Amino acid sequence: MSTPTRFPFGIGTAEVDSPLKAFVAPSPFKWHTFFDDFDYFVAASWTVTETQAGATQALVDGDGGLLALVNTAVDNDLNSIQKVGESFRFTAGKKLIFACRFKVSDATQSDVVVGLQITDTTPLDVTDGVFFIKADDAATVALLVEKNNVNTSTAAGSLANDTFTELAFYYNGVDAVEVFKDSVLVGRSVVTNLPDDEDLTITLAVQNGDANARTLTVDYVFVAKER
Repeated sequence: MSTPTRFPFGIGTAEVDSPLKAFVAPSPFKWHTFFDDFDYFVAASWTVTETQAGATQALVDGDGGLLALVNTAVDNDLNSIQKVGESFRFTAGKKLIFACRFKVSDATQSDVVVGLQITDTTPLDVTDGVFFIKADDAATVALLVEKNNVNTSTAAGSLANDTFTELAFYYNGVDAVEVFKDSVLVGRSVVTNLPDDEDLTITLAVQNGDANARTLTVDYVFVAKER
């Protein structure tokens, strides 16, 4: 790694006549940002949906901080968490970024959702959101851009059993949502069905594809929107 460029007196991004003109770091007011590395997990901060008793949501050991959503051994057992408070909305002229690094114990016999949705007890069949979804009986993932139950689907690659993957999307604020897998651009979606009339929240969900327990392990989730 090369030697970093050093700015011993700080670096600013605020206007010269603003209250932050002497602030020695980039302005925190430019973007609304959420980042959870799961060194901590406060259950009360998340709305939980379980279709079978016995599912769990808890931190597990692992470098970088890990959250595990574990189902019971019942077919179609859903384990879903959504951040309390819908605090992100797609707005024309405002960029938005989402990224999540995760793995699932069985990449075929499971359904997985990570992304932004309205608060709903059925994340696999939600009406509004921009989110990655992996259906049962396939390892392939798609990004859905969905408004009022009408969606545009863009392929986003595939998952492998128990293997971490980062999925991300970037809304340019104008006419496209770019799709990334492990920091590589893999597709672009139009914004015809962008849910720009709903506040959305972070959604993480896993459902069994057969009568065996599945685990969704999340390393981190990140969302940022230009103010």
